[in-house]
Amino acid sequence: MVDGEDDSVPGAGEAAETGTDSPQDSQEFGHVPVMLDRAVEILGPAIEAVGPGGEGAVYVDATLGLGGHSEHFLETYPGLRLVGLDRDPDALAIAQRRLARFAGRTDFVHTRYDGIADALESIGLDRVGSVHAVLFDLGVSSMQLDEADRGFAYSKDAPLDMRMDPTTGITAADVLNTYSHGDLARILSTYGEERFAGKIASEIVRTRAKQPFRTSGELVELLYRTIPAATRRTGGHPAKRTFQALRVEVNAELDSLRAAIPDALDALAVGGRVVFMSYQSLEDKVVKQELTPRAKSRSPEGLPVELPGMGPELRILTRGAERADDHEIEVNPRSAPVRLRAAERIARR
Repeated sequence: MVDGEDDSVPGAGEAAETGTDSPQDSQEFGHVPVMLDRAVEILGPAIEAVGPGGEGAVYVDATLGLGGHSEHFLETYPGLRLVGLDRDPDALAIAQRRLARFAGRTDFVHTRYDGIADALESIGLDRVGSVHAVLFDLGVSSMQLDEADRGFAYSKDAPLDMRMDPTTGITAADVLNTYSHGDLARILSTYGEERFAGKIASEIVRTRAKQPFRTSGELVELLYRTIPAATRRTGGHPAKRTFQALRVEVNAELDSLRAAIPDALDALAVGGRVVFMSYQSLEDKVVKQELTPRAKSRSPEGLPVELPGMGPELRILTRGAERADDHEIEVNPRSAPVRLRAAERIARR
């Protein structure tokens, strides 16, 4: 998955993610996985430690999407059980078709990733300690960007929807047409890191008083006339930050991520591992904030021994946030923003 669009590839959908899918699969399902080899390198040992061929191991794909990562893991580990989560029912249906040949080893649950604990319980697994590998591939999916009527892509004039689950919740149009000036400015500044948040919010309020926002084209037109020309020439597409901010707000992405990480870590058995792939700094910051405290001792400094139950529960497996290498970026320019962090559960508190 990726965050937003790549200005260097106008009108294209989400990055073709690099991986091992055949050309036929790539054409049919629209993507291959980002940083697949690195994900396997990190998660593989935790799966193999459970049993030969991953026998008895449980792998949770918390952002199943079109199933590219999960397909590879199921092929590589013939004893592995997949629990695939996705909030988008259309993506879930496509992934189920893609992974149909693994029937008997797969469970699919329509839920946001912060529903991971309930999802595990619904299929007969414990909420704590029942999982051996978890993957979060955050951001918007290729299918969502490519479907014009979803409204994610600022390069396509479409209804302002932006819901990852189109069956529930507010739309981007609802946000633009009902939020106060202060809330609009806050969202644009916080979630989009937009320098001109206040100015854009003022123009949104003035414009909607004449006619409510309906399409992405109307919003893009407003941004072109609001953001200074000098910034437009050097700062990428003027709509990129605003569209990101609206999408994060509509889908409660950061709040969902904050809620999901503790439950995902609780679900890991000792020796289990988790990988997070973020595509913007806000997501990566949340991941870092949630992982770092759990990798530190809580014993008072200066004690000669670790107090029982006060030691670190995680071991961080990456040095900072890893990035896609030059080859992957060359094949798939939209993998450039990915930031990968990973951790292993080493104890329970």
